[in-house]
Amino acid sequence: MRILFAGTPEIAVPSLAAAAAEHTVVAVLTNPDKAAGRGKIPAPPPVKEAALRLGLPVMQPEKLDAAFREETASRAPELLVAFAYGRIFGPRFLACFPRGGINIHPSLLPRHRGPSPLSAAILAGDSQTGITVQSLAPRMDAGDIILRESFSLDGKETTGSLTEIAAEKGAALLVQALGLIAAGRESRVPQDEGAASYCGLVDRDQAKIDWNSPARRIERMVRAFDPWPGAWTRFGESSLRILAAEALPSGGGAQAPGTVLGVDTQRGILVQTGEGLLAVSRLQLQAKKALDFVSFMNGVRGFAGSVLGDHG
Repeated sequence: MRILFAGTPEIAVPSLAAAAAEHTVVAVLTNPDKAAGRGKIPAPPPVKEAALRLGLPVMQPEKLDAAFREETASRAPELLVAFAYGRIFGPRFLACFPRGGINIHPSLLPRHRGPSPLSAAILAGDSQTGITVQSLAPRMDAGDIILRESFSLDGKETTGSLTEIAAEKGAALLVQALGLIAAGRESRVPQDEGAASYCGLVDRDQAKIDWNSPARRIERMVRAFDPWPGAWTRFGESSLRILAAEALPSGGGAQAPGTVLGVDTQRGILVQTGEGLLAVSRLQLQAKKALDFVSFMNGVRGFAGSVLGDHG
């Protein structure tokens, strides 16, 4: 089949490579280069870099307007394949594709529709998640399901590690789906709207720790917001990122939530929460490098006995 592939971040790269190995990718649609770093130098999206390595033409329009639709149609694509492109496709653009469009979504739809399903699965404490290949529809992630694969979570995943898993599993499932579509043997099952749940974009405010929350909830935040934006709190006037932690459901209780109680030499710095203790094993003070808990305690004065978070 002749495919136009649309994607932007690293998670979509294996799917692009898999599609290109099995079919003709007429072009790769991705977002414009974005300024990054202290020098604000425009940096290409990972999908663009991968496309250039594969020798594929790249399209980076600011808008999917009439001129772009005409350019797309001139390439005679049959099918649109999208994975984390980052924009909604309108009906006039989708009309360029005789076989329509499909989307790879890293959740078990209809659960966790939206732009951050991996973080959402970790925050929710899900015991499993998965990959769904669905038809593109006017509403985000609401299209008919073509294929779906589940896999178990062990409660130790971060969004970073789960992204790597989803990237590889998504590519494998896409190859299966493309084979079915090319042969005209795919089935399309409507989603159960009553079972739908939604997630939004992750931002830094969402990653701010409320120490009144249970330790289990905070531990999930630490994993869900790794690598970005990082679960964080305040130590005095400084921002403090919690990079790795373990929930201890029992213990403590007499001190105010956020109080640094001391150190468990095996597990880390013990912080009182609204329910149980959080053992913090790796952390990073504002404008400083990340440290293990032993090095942090040796280098930061006044941390033991302090109360983390905003107070006033």
